[in-house]
Amino acid sequence: MALGNHSTITELLLLGLPEDPDIQALLFLFFLVIYLPTLMGNLTMLLLITTDSHLQSPMYFFLSHLSFLDLCYSSVTVPKILENLLSQRKSISVEGCLAQVFFLLVTGGTEGLLLSLMAYDHYAAICHPLKYGQIMSKQMCRGLMWASWGLGCLDALANLLLALNLDFCKLQTIHHYSCELPSLFSLSCSDTSANVAMLLCSFILHAMGTYLLVFFSYDHIVSTILSISSTSGRSKTFSTCSSHLTAVSLFYGSAFLRYLMPTSGSSLELILSIQYSVITPLLNPLIYSLKNKEVKAALKRLMLRYLQCLR
Repeated sequence: MALGNHSTITELLLLGLPEDPDIQALLFLFFLVIYLPTLMGNLTMLLLITTDSHLQSPMYFFLSHLSFLDLCYSSVTVPKILENLLSQRKSISVEGCLAQVFFLLVTGGTEGLLLSLMAYDHYAAICHPLKYGQIMSKQMCRGLMWASWGLGCLDALANLLLALNLDFCKLQTIHHYSCELPSLFSLSCSDTSANVAMLLCSFILHAMGTYLLVFFSYDHIVSTILSISSTSGRSKTFSTCSSHLTAVSLFYGSAFLRYLMPTSGSSLELILSIQYSVITPLLNPLIYSLKNKEVKAALKRLMLRYLQCLR
């Protein structure tokens, strides 16, 4: 359908998941069991950071935005997955599909930039501890965060405007559980070279920008850690970065592989998409809370206040 002419195709079919009713029931439980803890974990992190006076450093400011992004990221796809697993016709409107593409690009692009900012925050804290307050002031943190949201939105908007010109001439099937931009290119009857070029440019700019900042930050962090004389000091300093390194590896690794590989509807493609869009938002609150004494202490204080209110 040409989006300027709504006389033909109005919906697309999402058939990336097995059609066997028994398997679909298991998949429904699988995604539901992941989605509910994702909501609870990220909402809890947001609540802790916004209400606890001990969690007001730049790291927790960025972490609150990460929790919000993970909430949005998983909510863009998982509710539609659950709906389709319960329905006979696994469809999504063309407009709904493009909206899903837009919000996936916004949240995914912004999260990639945010993870690089968090790497820079670790660099400032470890390599320049005496100047940390000046480097990562509240004004600077807000400015960097607004810039990340702005770049994520501009990138998504540029890709969406080109996607609006795609023509879908007949009922098309997406061999995926959600609408991702690369999956739409193979379905279009019109020339997609401009769309592919724009997505490739977006990917390269995001990848190079975020990768270079992460690489620069951790190159200096590793040098600083190795210069510490005591083994316990090196171990303690490195442990402050381990949670972020885990989050970066999970998100960047699966997302880069997914967008670099050709769209085929393969099992590996689906697994990689599930990894960065469904599993990672679940794991991030656990990664940043299980090894963080301040978050654990804040959670205990929150539970104590809640128990006192019940009495």
